[in-house]
Amino acid sequence: MSWQQRISRRLEERAAAQAWRCRSALQPLDGCRIRFEGRDYCNFASNDYLGLSRHPAVIEAWRQGASLYGVGSGGSGHVTGYTPAHQRLEEALAAWLGYPRALLFISGFAANQAVIGALLDKEDRIVADRLSHASLLEAASLSPAALRRFVHNDLPSLAGLLDKPLGGQQLVVTEGIFSMDGDAAPLADIAALTRDRGGWLMVDDAHGIGVLGDEGRGSCHRAGIRPDILVVTFGKAFGVSGAAVLCSESLADYLVQFARHLIYSTAMPAAQAQALHAALAQIRAAEGLRAALQRNIRRFRHGAGLLPWQLAESQTAIQPLIVGDNARALALARQLRARGFWVTAIRPPAVPAGTARLRITLTAAHSETDIDELLEALRDGESQ
Repeated sequence: MSWQQRISRRLEERAAAQAWRCRSALQPLDGCRIRFEGRDYCNFASNDYLGLSRHPAVIEAWRQGASLYGVGSGGSGHVTGYTPAHQRLEEALAAWLGYPRALLFISGFAANQAVIGALLDKEDRIVADRLSHASLLEAASLSPAALRRFVHNDLPSLAGLLDKPLGGQQLVVTEGIFSMDGDAAPLADIAALTRDRGGWLMVDDAHGIGVLGDEGRGSCHRAGIRPDILVVTFGKAFGVSGAAVLCSESLADYLVQFARHLIYSTAMPAAQAQALHAALAQIRAAEGLRAALQRNIRRFRHGAGLLPWQLAESQTAIQPLIVGDNARALALARQLRARGFWVTAIRPPAVPAGTARLRITLTAAHSETDIDELLEALRDGESQ
């Protein structure tokens, strides 16, 4: 089979499974409005949970950073790309989250790949929640360590895998808030199990940081734990992009020496680091925004609980409606689009087979009217 035949076959299979992915060039208008092909939509697909991507202080910090540093970094942080703006942000993140060190990465995907790729040897074992993000599971599968996956949020399943004989070290991996289901990991119990077995715990808190815990310190702070490795990303509540790894002094030194994604990637622009520093200040003072987000979550769940589809057990901004069938999920998303709501249908392989869903995300920028009108459109979609 030629290259082109292989590509064509796989594209045909993807289309036949109603799993075809598309990108749309969207024009953001404000915290929860977008424009596509001349029409405005209320956006219920964004991870910008606090609306900081359009906060004047964050935008001004980026503008000032660009004026001071330029719009690029010019190289890896190991060459010329590390500036006082990066250093200040790392120090502020470490102090805020209670770690000796923080290291900046260009994305959460890169951070997860870098840590797992640098840390694990062939004698080691990664024990990961089955529903962990693709960046974590892919990094684990590509590492020399053995990958074992425990049943989602199931402590006996985790304990059983941790208790199997092993010659090397164990790294337990989980998300704090799961990106497709919106539910929370039982972090305190996972941390206790991991500690008792002598392992390390790595938590990706992309969807918890900024919106949970005191000052938005995230899922781990709310659970009263400090994992050995904490990954926080800046494309959700921070409203920007990039990521940081929080860890010990020695592990940070190790990653600076051996993490290929850190060594061989162009660093994030200093202007971006300056904008993230401003976003951090906004997050720490955003109790009002977090309260508004929680009110919106409660309002949506109250109404969505009356719909015929399964509402996932989520108390976070991620509110999946499990439709099941791929074609039905796509049809429902199209019906909502016709009513002026931008909602994404998520289908396998991003989620398990038979669990196609509408991944509805709420933000502090949504009004009660926005939520009530979305619920009305969903009720109307039920009857079609």
